[in-house]
Amino acid sequence: MDNNEEFAYRNLVVYQHAKAYVEYIYQLMESFPRKEEYALCAQLRRASFSVPSNIAEACGRYSKKQQLHFLEFAFGSLNETVCQLEIASDLNYIDASQMMEIESRAIQIRRMLSGWRRTLVAQLSESSDS
Repeated sequence: MDNNEEFAYRNLVVYQHAKAYVEYIYQLMESFPRKEEYALCAQLRRASFSVPSNIAEACGRYSKKQQLHFLEFAFGSLNETVCQLEIASDLNYIDASQMMEIESRAIQIRRMLSGWRRTLVAQLSESSDS
């Protein structure tokens, strides 16, 4: 059995985009002042890592309700990273074009998560109607 079959979340486009999002944030943080290493950078590392991690965790749950729970965490962490990067932008650690790229990537991930959430909610509704 192929590891991508064993860890099916790897095949999800939303997971792949979330991982690329983390990598982009890491690239941005390379130019942040050293004084932010244990403050803003530490927060950004945790929040950005949480997005693909919670997507993977959702895939590891059999219950649709539990899957939905972990998707909500992914949404929250995605919003958290955008908020933190807005602050980084306000502090002139990143420029307007980088902020636009972050927002564009976050919106794309958010839309994919929203579609997944709608599917899960519909499945939960169908199962409760039965």
